[in-house]
Amino acid sequence: MIFFKDGEYLQEEQMNLSINDRGYAFGDGVYEVIKVYDGMLYTANEHLERLIESAAKIKISLPYTLEQLIEITEELQQKNELSTGHIYLQVTRGVAPRAHQFPDQNMPPVVTGYTVENPRPVEQLAAGAAMKSVEDMRWLRCDIKSLNLLGNVLAKQEAVESGCQEALFVRDGIVREGSASNVFGIKEGVLYTHPANHFILNGITRRVVLRLASELSLPVVEKEFTLEEACSMAEFFFTSTNAEITPVVTIDGRTVGKGVPGMITKQLQKMFEAQIPVLVAAGQAQERDANGPAS
Repeated sequence: MIFFKDGEYLQEEQMNLSINDRGYAFGDGVYEVIKVYDGMLYTANEHLERLIESAAKIKISLPYTLEQLIEITEELQQKNELSTGHIYLQVTRGVAPRAHQFPDQNMPPVVTGYTVENPRPVEQLAAGAAMKSVEDMRWLRCDIKSLNLLGNVLAKQEAVESGCQEALFVRDGIVREGSASNVFGIKEGVLYTHPANHFILNGITRRVVLRLASELSLPVVEKEFTLEEACSMAEFFFTSTNAEITPVVTIDGRTVGKGVPGMITKQLQKMFEAQIPVLVAAGQAQERDANGPAS
């Protein structure tokens, strides 16, 4: 595998990460996961814009522009011949002796990246998943895609130990998001989801779903709702880069709707999937334009 680190593309044995990296010592950094379908990046601009925003929120100045970050992800995909999977990019504040305060402002951040080959979760997309509610005790800046994921890890493990695929964070009685996803409910033909504030990460797939809902003329209400209201939805699903639009059939062992993926959820899934070949065709056309006419 070819890795990226601070402007270089390296073999695994060439990768050298310092124990004094603030990402290792404090989780002092941010990251993004960018999906690749059939060798083409999906919503890369949106992901990388959010990476820049997350870095700015924790006062890290990225050494790359959006255009350069796009080039890095494209290069990683090509060098690793990634077909379907994702690209992971991480930015830490840099390498410095361990101290809570920021190091010297001239300390450059560390930017790394790599690729992961993984198929679409077609079985889960068709059958649906189970969620377990977990008390949300994380910090209050969930809008930042931070490396500080211990709360998410513990919630996910609790869900897995209960035989569920995803955790459902509940804070002050209000459903917030999943441990690695955003959540949506459908009732009486209306799509409900938590507003994009500091309690949740404004997921890229979440934004795609809101656009698809608009194309479907499906009314959307961004408002808080309780766990009891979530369980009483006719349909429920969670979204993420790798989970796409995953139907939820039980919450805390309680059946959601009819206990199978709902009609509107399946319609949104079909619309989402229909974008993939369009995306690939557009990407291939861009490559042909960049390379000039075939000889």
